[in-house]
Amino acid sequence: MSVWLPTATCRPETCLADASPEVSHPRRALRLAACLAAVLAGVALSLPVRLFPYRSRTRLIRLWARVVLRTLGVTVHLAGPPGGGADGGVLVVANHVSWLDVPLLAAGRPGRSLAKTEVRRWPVLGPLIAWGGTVFLDRDRLRTLPDTVAAVTGVLRSGHPVIVFPEGSTWCGRESGRFRPALFQAAVEAGADVQPVTIRYRLADGRPTSVPAFVGDDGLLTSLARVVAARGLVADVTFLPPIPPPGPQPSRAGARRELARTAQAAVEGIR
Repeated sequence: MSVWLPTATCRPETCLADASPEVSHPRRALRLAACLAAVLAGVALSLPVRLFPYRSRTRLIRLWARVVLRTLGVTVHLAGPPGGGADGGVLVVANHVSWLDVPLLAAGRPGRSLAKTEVRRWPVLGPLIAWGGTVFLDRDRLRTLPDTVAAVTGVLRSGHPVIVFPEGSTWCGRESGRFRPALFQAAVEAGADVQPVTIRYRLADGRPTSVPAFVGDDGLLTSLARVVAARGLVADVTFLPPIPPPGPQPSRAGARRELARTAQAAVEGIR
């Protein structure tokens, strides 16, 4: 258990019991094969794409993320528009439901992500995520947090967006956690905007669903199997107006707490 981040109260046995329409087993197998092909293509092309100019690289990442999501049977609705009017070094913060959240944000606004160190060990996806410049956070070692904040600050100062899930854990979507202020310190230090993003999953008929949720002791392969089995899975991603860095504060701690509260209020305002 992390010494500084919360553990969500959501559990597979209580939060993932939604009855939802499913596709046939052959369709599931086709989705898995198509997704694997798309991921492997991303791995194969990652090195040459890295040589492209930043804007071209960003467009290709956006396209690749949308293809991966489509192979999984996920329909993506982006609103905002993606980017929300802020450019360069922006701290992008969103509520956290699933591993799907990462390609969803990349489909609208690619950026370097913050991820727990365990992600690096995921099969196939782990090396790809690491190659993308992900900043890894060791949630069990509190003394590494200042170094992580410094790394995120450096990326923001270099003019690139960083994607953070400040709830500190995945939640089922019906419940959510408090935005932890620690990583907002990077925006304070870099003088960067914070862009809140809301992620919501539903079925084609509009009913909310927790099918994509990745909570508790849920395994990645088990979660993937639920996603490819779902019929009519829709992800609504809303990029909200950027929040500028706060003015003079009594302390830096006060500044990051204010940013965290403002960003969470924005996200919860449309959920």
